[in-house]
Amino acid sequence: MPAGHRNRVGIILGLVGAWALSAAPHADALSSVTLFGIVDGSLLYTSKTLNATTGQNAGHQYSFTDSGLSGSRFGMRGVEDLGGGMRTIFMLESGISVANGSLGNSNGNLFGRQAWVGIDSRYGNVKAGLQFSPFFLAIYDADPREMGYFGSGLIPYLNNVYVTGLFNPNGISYTSPEIGGLQASGMFAFGGSAGNFQAGRQYSGSVRYHFGGLTLDGGLYSGNAGGSAASIAIPSVVAFWGRTLGARYSFDNLTLKASYTQYKVAGSFNNRVYSGGASYGITPALNIDAGIWVTRDANDGSNNSILASSGLTYSLSKATVTYAQVGFVTNHGRMHTGLSVNNALNLPTGTTAGVNVGIRHTF
Repeated sequence: MPAGHRNRVGIILGLVGAWALSAAPHADALSSVTLFGIVDGSLLYTSKTLNATTGQNAGHQYSFTDSGLSGSRFGMRGVEDLGGGMRTIFMLESGISVANGSLGNSNGNLFGRQAWVGIDSRYGNVKAGLQFSPFFLAIYDADPREMGYFGSGLIPYLNNVYVTGLFNPNGISYTSPEIGGLQASGMFAFGGSAGNFQAGRQYSGSVRYHFGGLTLDGGLYSGNAGGSAASIAIPSVVAFWGRTLGARYSFDNLTLKASYTQYKVAGSFNNRVYSGGASYGITPALNIDAGIWVTRDANDGSNNSILASSGLTYSLSKATVTYAQVGFVTNHGRMHTGLSVNNALNLPTGTTAGVNVGIRHTF
C-alpha cells in the first residue's frame, strides 16, 4: 500500500477511534433506555361463578389465569440528563395476557397502561400523556395487599369504576418534591372533544405525609363521562367522584395498613370501602400478608360485601416468585364483588371461596 494512502487511512481510523472514545461515554452519561416487564401466570379455583345474563351462580371453575399476583406487562423507560439537575423522562408500558398473548391488563391499546413524557428536577416532575391518577396511587399505597390481582383493593376499585382513574389519557400531572415529609401531586386530563370541554374531563390530587415508619395518604378524583377516551378499546370515562384516606406503618418486618375510600358513581352506587391488613416478612425470601375489604352502599344498605384474602410468596431468586393465595367474598343485594381481576371480577350473591397458585418473573 502506498505510504500516502496508508497515512490517509491512519488519519481516518484515528479520527473514528477518537470520536468513539469520546462520544460513547458521553452518550451513556446523558441518556439511557431500559426494557422491563412482568410475566405472571397462575391456576384459579372459585366455588362459584357469575352468569352475566341471569346474575345467578353458574357453578364452580378451574381455570388458567393470567396475572394472579401482578399484571403481566412489558415496557420501556428512559431518562436523559439535561444538566442543572434536570432530566427528561418517559415511559411506554403495555399490558399483555400470558394466557393467549393478547393485549390485557390495560385499556386495550398497545401501550394502554402508561405512555407519557416529562421533566424531572429538584422542583418536582411534570408528566404529559396516559398515566395513573394520584387518587389511584394513594389507594395503592395504603392497600394491605398492594392492589394485587387476587383478593385486594383492586377488586372493589374495578367493580366500581373499572379502569377510570387507573389509566388516564390526555393527562398532565405535577408531583412536588418531598419537603419535611410532605409531598403533593395533581393531575388534569383533557376530555379531547372539540366544542365540549367538560366531556371526559378528569382531575385528581393527593397529599402524602411521611415520617419514619408512618405514611399518611389522602386523595380525590372527579371525572365526567364522554370525551375521546370513551372510544378506546376499554373506555375509562365512568362519571364518578372519589375520596380516599389511608395510613401505613412499618417497623422491622411488619407493615400495617388501613384505609377508607368512597366511590360515588353518577346514577348508581355510592360505595364506601373500609380496609385493613398486614404484611410480615418471615424470612428474606418468604412473606405472608392478609387483608379485609368491607363495601357498603350509602344509597341502599342492603347492597354490601365482605372480601377477605391472604397470600404467601416465596422468592426463588431476585426475579422469580412463587405464590399461593386464598380468599372468600360474601355479597348481598345488588353487590357483585369478585375475587380475581381476571376470570372472577364479578361474583353472584352469597359466599364464594377461591384459591390461586402461580409464578411471577420480573425483568
